[in-house]
Amino acid sequence: MPRNGVPAVARTVSEMRAARARLRSRDETLGFVPTMGALHEGHLSLVDRARELSDRVVLSIFVNPTQFGPSEDFEEYPRDLERDLDLAGQRGVDVVFTPSDREMYPRSQSIWVEPGELANRLCGVGRPGHFRGVLTVVAKLFVIVEPDVAVFGGKDFQQAVLIRRMSEELRFPVRVEVAPILREPDGLAMSSRNAYLSSAERITATSLSRGLRRARELFAGGEVDSRRLIDEVRGVMVDAGAAVEYVGIVDTEELHPVDVARPDVVCAVAATVGETRLIDNALLAGPSALDAVREPGRGGT
Repeated sequence: MPRNGVPAVARTVSEMRAARARLRSRDETLGFVPTMGALHEGHLSLVDRARELSDRVVLSIFVNPTQFGPSEDFEEYPRDLERDLDLAGQRGVDVVFTPSDREMYPRSQSIWVEPGELANRLCGVGRPGHFRGVLTVVAKLFVIVEPDVAVFGGKDFQQAVLIRRMSEELRFPVRVEVAPILREPDGLAMSSRNAYLSSAERITATSLSRGLRRARELFAGGEVDSRRLIDEVRGVMVDAGAAVEYVGIVDTEELHPVDVARPDVVCAVAATVGETRLIDNALLAGPSALDAVREPGRGGT
C-alpha cells in the first residue's frame, strides 16, 4: 500500500475489507481517521497522530446523512474528493474509504445505536437524533474497517465522549484516541464549516475562542463560580454578534454541569454566526493552544 503518494481508494465495503485483510496478513496495525471530507490541517493532524500509533492509516470520507437534521446543511456540506485524496496522499494515508450512501445504508435503517442520557446535554439539546446518527455510522465504520486505533478531534468534545463510551460499553476492540484542537492563528478552531464564513463573520466567530480564553484567565485568577464564568463567556460572544446556543461548564465523563469550577472540567460553547453553526471547548486549566492566541490588534501570531 502507498506511503507518501496516491492512496488506495476503497469505495465499497468489500473493497475495504479486502484492504484490511492484506494488512492483517502482514501483521500490520491499523490507525483510522473518520471524516466527512473537506479536509483541513485539523484532519491531517489526526492522520499524523494515527501514523504515530500504527503501521498503516485508513481515512474515511463519508458525509453521513443520518446525523444531519432536516434544516441542516447536508446538501451544502463542502465536498471535493479529488482535493481530499491529494491531501490524504501527501500526509501518508494508505487507504481512503469513500463509500456511497447506499453502501453504508443499503436499506432503511431500523437498528440504531442509541446514545442515552449523554446525548441530551450540550449539542444534543438543539440537535435531537444527531448523536444517534453519529454513533450508528461510527459503529458501522468500526465493523467495516476493523482499526486497532481510531483518532478523533477534540473540537467535537461531546461526540468524542460518546464514541469512547460506545466503544467501551459495546466492547469494540479499538482504542479511541482524542487529539487536541488545532486552531487558526486568530484562535478559530479549525472546521470544514469555517469555509462558510464571510470575513466579517469570521471576526465574530473568533468570539468563541476569545470567550473560552476569558474563562481560563478568570479561573487562573481565582474565579470558581461556574455561573459567573459562563456569564462572562456568553457576554464576549453576544457582544461580538454571535447567536449563542449554549455555554456550559461540565465534567469530562458524564457531561454534568459543574457549579464549582475545577481545573479538569471543560467549558463548551456553541453559537451560530450568520448561517453557520460553530462549536468549541477548552479545559479551564492546563496547556492549551488558546494560550498562544492574542486579541485582535495586540500582535502575536
